[in-house]
Amino acid sequence: MLKNKYLQKHLLAAPLAALLGAALFTPSNATAQAYPNKPIRLIVAFPAGGSTDIVARLVGQRLGEKLGQQIVVDNRGGAGGTIGTEIASRATPDGYTLTMGTTSTHVIAVGAYKSLKYDPVKDFEPITLVASTPYLLVVNPAVKANSLKEFIALAKAQAGKLNYASAGTGTTTQLAMEMLKSAAGIDVVHVPFNGNGPAGVATIGGQVQALFGSMPAVLPQAKAGRLRPLAVGTPKRSPALPDVPAVAETFPGFDAQLWLGFFAPKGVPAPILKRLYDELSGIARSPEMKEQFERNGADPQVSASPAELTKLVIGDVEKYTKVIKAAGIQPQ
Repeated sequence: MLKNKYLQKHLLAAPLAALLGAALFTPSNATAQAYPNKPIRLIVAFPAGGSTDIVARLVGQRLGEKLGQQIVVDNRGGAGGTIGTEIASRATPDGYTLTMGTTSTHVIAVGAYKSLKYDPVKDFEPITLVASTPYLLVVNPAVKANSLKEFIALAKAQAGKLNYASAGTGTTTQLAMEMLKSAAGIDVVHVPFNGNGPAGVATIGGQVQALFGSMPAVLPQAKAGRLRPLAVGTPKRSPALPDVPAVAETFPGFDAQLWLGFFAPKGVPAPILKRLYDELSGIARSPEMKEQFERNGADPQVSASPAELTKLVIGDVEKYTKVIKAAGIQPQ
């Protein structure tokens, strides 16, 4: 039996959610036909320049074209994405406020924060996934390591002296490195920043030596030579960097990647949710978006239904809660 009360509550509710998800899209389309008649705010719970921001802007621009209204990206970074996500959870449920939810905001936050001021399941309407992206281990070019093996050897030789950046305490960028630390038996010091963008800047500037960053945020810097890529977190190599090995080639079973999806505050009318699901899933499946995602190191992903996204959230909460405990990360 699961000891986590959050999991117990929502896993029991999951079958009902699946049934409701099927029923959600049956009402009259009158509401959806009148929607939208003004700009839509898209809350991104991380600063500009990070992976969530990059994917949100790519998809948001196309969504605005489809809906005939401007999508206004509102960056509200801080506290591992929980500040912006809380703001989104309290927005008026009329379809004019959406948020880009991620593994960090809707999964890891449950185990990383003692007093989370929103419930990723209870307070949101899931819409659909749009993308997933691997994590990429990069180092400042001054670091004397040209491979994962050399980085591990260096970290062992200088135990507790190397440091790594993250997008914030309790984010997937921290957990990806903590998973590597556990697998490799190394001691690297955590330095949290307010998002992937600032973490990347600090690594480029040499304030920190390493970053296990989300691919869209660090790929351009790696290709430009400002960061040195050592390994990807997905089980297989990424087409964006085919010559960079996967961590799993050294540590079988290693898997660190980020998913990104659209959510709305609980209570948005069903016809509007259906309209958004139809448009967003079509955008994510389009050849144009697939090309743009791959250029940024991301892969298109679409939920079979909103209920499937809810199941993903619940299952990943269980998975990452165990990772947080195993890493010895104390809830903030």
